[in-house]
Amino acid sequence: MSGQILFSYFLLGLTLAAPIGPVNSARIDKGIKNGFWHAWFVGVGSMLADGIFMLMVYLGFVHFIEIPVVQIFLWLFGGFVLIYSGVEGIARTGTITLSDIRQKESVMKSFGTGFLMSITSPLSILFWIGIYGSVLAKTAAATAAVDILLYSSMIFLGLTCWDVFVAMLATGFRRYLNDRSLKVISIISGLSLLGFGGYFGYQGLMALMAPFL
Repeated sequence: MSGQILFSYFLLGLTLAAPIGPVNSARIDKGIKNGFWHAWFVGVGSMLADGIFMLMVYLGFVHFIEIPVVQIFLWLFGGFVLIYSGVEGIARTGTITLSDIRQKESVMKSFGTGFLMSITSPLSILFWIGIYGSVLAKTAAATAAVDILLYSSMIFLGLTCWDVFVAMLATGFRRYLNDRSLKVISIISGLSLLGFGGYFGYQGLMALMAPFL
């Protein structure tokens, strides 16, 4: 087993974490408003969901997720979670202040946000099935179980490094934050979540109506 192979799986973890999506939007939003730990715990919650997806793929639960009814439910429920989060964030924009946010927000709420967004995201689920499923199929045929565990750990290391990087980046912007910029960030974050939620909901409705079209 070469260091180059391990590094390639580390890069795969970074690649899986880097695309802009609901979780990264939430990471940046929480980090700018509340600091490093809140942003990092969004990522920790997301990684717990990722770990569950990896375990499901490893244990062979892929076929359950491929059932059309299950996929429709995932699209619609994931869309509902994101739209609800977006509407809640925008609705609170006019009443929150910087001091309120920093006093009331808890890291466990940030953790729950990351976990719920990832565990209900059809894109995350399908992404892990496609990417990790193919990695598992490739390595299982030629390597031992301990190697699969090591490769999976390198993927998680990449996810963790990205989480720390985004948390540090968002925290760096806090020095420029005031009540007005806080409201702007809240609106942008809310609109982003609404956009992703609308996309999820649309995909779910299209899948639901497909037999009648």
